Amino acid sequence: MITQKYLESKLRYATAILHNTIAPSDCINYISSFLFLKRLSDVFEEEAENIEAETGDYELAWNEPDEHTFFVPKEARWGNLQLFTENIGAQLNEVVRTIEYHNRKLQGILSNIDFNDERKMGSRIQQDNILSNLIIHFSDLNLRNSNLSEPDVLGQVYKFLLKMFAEKTGKKGGEFYTPHKIVELIVQLLNPQEGMRICDPTCGTGSMLIECAKNIRSQGGNSRNISLYGQEINLATWNIAQINMFLHNIFDFDIRKGDVIRQPALLENDNLMLFDLVVAHPPLGLRNWGYEEVQYDSYHRFEYGIPPQSQSDFAFIEHIIATLKKTGRAGLLVSQGVLFRGGNEKKIRKALVHEDLIETVIGLPPNLLYSSRIPVIILIFNRHKHKDIKGKLLFIDASCEYQQGKPINQLRDKDIAHIVNVYKNFINEDKYATVVSIEDVITNDYNLNFSRYVNTSEPEKLIDVEAEMRNVQELENKRAEAEKAMDYLLKKLGF
Repeated sequence: MITQKYLESKLRYATAILHNTIAPSDCINYISSFLFLKRLSDVFEEEAENIEAETGDYELAWNEPDEHTFFVPKEARWGNLQLFTENIGAQLNEVVRTIEYHNRKLQGILSNIDFNDERKMGSRIQQDNILSNLIIHFSDLNLRNSNLSEPDVLGQVYKFLLKMFAEKTGKKGGEFYTPHKIVELIVQLLNPQEGMRICDPTCGTGSMLIECAKNIRSQGGNSRNISLYGQEINLATWNIAQINMFLHNIFDFDIRKGDVIRQPALLENDNLMLFDLVVAHPPLGLRNWGYEEVQYDSYHRFEYGIPPQSQSDFAFIEHIIATLKKTGRAGLLVSQGVLFRGGNEKKIRKALVHEDLIETVIGLPPNLLYSSRIPVIILIFNRHKHKDIKGKLLFIDASCEYQQGKPINQLRDKDIAHIVNVYKNFINEDKYATVVSIEDVITNDYNLNFSRYVNTSEPEKLIDVEAEMRNVQELENKRAEAEKAMDYLLKKLGF
């Protein structure tokens, strides 16, 4: 049986095959592709053998696309790849095109990766050597469903792979990878349910959408009874997101390519698609985010104000709010600066406060991201607050509860549980959380910095002067007695 530990060691070795030849930021695309091609081939053959055993019909089992999750024609099956000896890159490109031709759902996922790219992989001889070694390396992996130690082992291993490359590539890796504990926290706060339409408009590798499905399964729900949508601007990251979803056994999703601010792609009847939940970790503080293009936005996303040209945070916030249903909620990881910066950002913040859209502000610990050292927070928006919390905001200061680590700090399970419990109960907690009214926020000039509302300082201790003086006197008496005893001993010794 294939275990997570064994698979992780195989992927580490695959990385070593590419070491010193391909840039770390490109390695993940090649390794992902080989892992996915092997998985597709193994599952197809497993399905074909089962169908043939049940029906006795070879043609139906091996050559009928409709009988399979994904159809892999004979020339694209792994056994055929093992016969490649030269010009392997070009042959792999043809294999990918063949698979995508027979599987509409896979179109564009693998063909965007060029196995024959001399700029990345060197000369033809070098290419053949690297690709041949990768084929040999993956050939002894049996990735059939029946050979996996647990159903989600491939998903867990792929999460490990993404984390490994985020650590290797630092800031660049952090652009597509949000540490999993942050993802867990946001999803647990929003608590997705069956039947919901859920979106991540800056989805990166799709981890937040996957966690939503996982969260529903963990509560005994049917994760197939949700609709998952996303958009991603980076083509290579879009490829990874698709593979990530498939390896987590999620097949019903719609992740589109493009710039969500300049060209939102999730539309219905030329209007923005609306969602029950939105989860997101938008890029922090982009300067070239589309300021000029949205001055006359046809989707009416910026009615609260146009964000400043130098800061993109509120552009993503306003887009997300515009895509919420009347009962929709959103959880975003954004920079702390959105809470208190002035100018147009203050104007937008003021409008959001008066519209009673902000439900919770959560201050997080420092240094949680690979991509940035900027202090971050979680903002939760709610278009349909419960009557008990209308006109109120909850501020949580969770900035001191974390595990210190390298290269980044981490939230612990108990830290997540603490935040989620206080949020769900919408309660005050000494030195940790405070419920305030909109009027309180207005009094504070629309500054939403959690440190203004959550007092974490220790009370000053009152000093009993008389008692302290008595202590000093007792200490002086003891010193005098000690000096007297010392003098006696010195005299006895003749000094």
